[in-house]
Amino acid sequence: MRLPSSRIKALALAILGCGFLVACGDPDQRALRDMPVFCQEVLPAVEAHMERFDQPTGERYGGTAVVGGLGELTGGMNSLVTPEHMARQHQEFMNLMTLVQVDGELDYRPRLARDWEFDPEVGELTFHLRDDVFWHDGRPTTAHDVAFTYLRAADPSTGFFSMSSWEPYVGGADAVEVLDDHTVRFQVEPHAEPLEIWRLLAIMPRHLLEDVPPAELREHPYGTRCPVGNGPFVFQEHRPDASWSFVRNPAFPDELGGPPYLERYVYRIIPEQGTLLTELLTGSVDVYLAPNPDASSRIQEHDGARLLDFDFREYVAVVWNSRRPELQDPRVRRALTLGVNRQEIIDATLAGFGDVANAGVPPFHWAHHAGLADSLRHDPDEARRLLDEAGWMVRGADGIREDPEGRPLEITVSYNMGNQQRQDIAQIMQSQLAQIGVGVQPDGVEWGTFVGEMTSPDRRNFDGAVLSIITALHVSDYDQFHSTSVDQPMGLSGVVDEELDQLLDTLQVVVDREEAIPLWHRYQERVVALQPYTYFFFPRRLAGVSERLQGVEMDVRGDLMSVADWWIPAQERRRP
Repeated sequence: MRLPSSRIKALALAILGCGFLVACGDPDQRALRDMPVFCQEVLPAVEAHMERFDQPTGERYGGTAVVGGLGELTGGMNSLVTPEHMARQHQEFMNLMTLVQVDGELDYRPRLARDWEFDPEVGELTFHLRDDVFWHDGRPTTAHDVAFTYLRAADPSTGFFSMSSWEPYVGGADAVEVLDDHTVRFQVEPHAEPLEIWRLLAIMPRHLLEDVPPAELREHPYGTRCPVGNGPFVFQEHRPDASWSFVRNPAFPDELGGPPYLERYVYRIIPEQGTLLTELLTGSVDVYLAPNPDASSRIQEHDGARLLDFDFREYVAVVWNSRRPELQDPRVRRALTLGVNRQEIIDATLAGFGDVANAGVPPFHWAHHAGLADSLRHDPDEARRLLDEAGWMVRGADGIREDPEGRPLEITVSYNMGNQQRQDIAQIMQSQLAQIGVGVQPDGVEWGTFVGEMTSPDRRNFDGAVLSIITALHVSDYDQFHSTSVDQPMGLSGVVDEELDQLLDTLQVVVDREEAIPLWHRYQERVVALQPYTYFFFPRRLAGVSERLQGVEMDVRGDLMSVADWWIPAQERRRP
């Protein structure tokens, strides 16, 4: 529901005059009254605070940029509940702030924290916060917000997507101490990359959410109806399954780059690749995120657009749900991988923008195991042998294998509707695996349902699912493959293995990279043996960008890492 920004402050006064429960006549006021009570209170406060500041002036300031993406920002601006990449991008770079960030060399740099100290001997990680960052409703961002964010993220009932990040912390309230309004200290054991979680986790406002029970945070209206951030862009509007809008924060500190150049940013949800391409080429969107590689030539040939191509932290795989009887045996899962010609899939879907994957550590990463390159070559004969050995035999005229009880080896491979690449993968798998006696049924599922079926521990209603997973810069598969994570949101496959547990536990605490490399290699070898996923490829990240939009940089850090510096020449700006 959209409320014109010019009306919200007046609406706040009207609400004070006639009360939330009184039927007043103004339609905009009724619109605000129909929102959750939480939003009725916070939206006027944000508007009132923002109106205190003058907008910046200069030739680069002004205009609206429109970004097109396939899916909703699941979980919205609530950093405590969503594992979804684009939602986290909008949190980290636009509406909220993390304590630290990384530069182009992937070294940690200050963000909300001015500096920090980590003393591994006494197990203390101390952050010193800036004193000039305010929530968009005018309240200062303090160490109390950091402590609150940690306590909620570490509480299992919240359902934070990376619970393993808190394993080195002593636990609960004993792990954190607020020394003053701008200093917070954590008690932690030495572990690999102690700052990484604070690059990922955007800080949340204690004054707005501390009274919300952790188990209710996922459905709280803060995330998708009226988020109050502290970053360079202020939430304006969310139209479910259609768009998100943000406006410039004129009070964003100069030392952090100052107010963004753009007056307004819009993220449009367009769940069809062909439509997204058309929207870019006709000028309706300025950025087309993650286009299919087969669209790359049309973007490159178009006078009004350019193609960005960069390393990224993504891999595409089929997640196998080992909870299903047909998929419990690792020999079956390995046979499914050997029965698929992954290079053929790359040739058909990537137009050369990618490499075969065998595990989840990207090729640019220091821990990548290049020696696995030939470990899972397409081998239908070996796949058939493994299926025979596992007791799945061809017994009928239809060629579909059966177990000794006569149950057919038939599996459904799901993908999110509108993603042509994933649909193509599922259909190619259907054809290729039929040749080894496995029946595959591709199944397109609406995006929100698709995410829910994957990540809700009480559902897991899938056999196999084609998806992409974007790793942290500090790669960790703990939340995916450790036995303690089986019933957590990212415990997708349900595989439990003692050696995997031992390796994942050890990799959590080894700080020296030279010491960690052989452990990382053994870990990837074990993943190859177990095949919780069929890893397809590491794609290059692509983006189509309108020539009118300047200052756009994208790299392994993310698509929106430079959004505060995007600008549009005055003569190219859209009319209101």
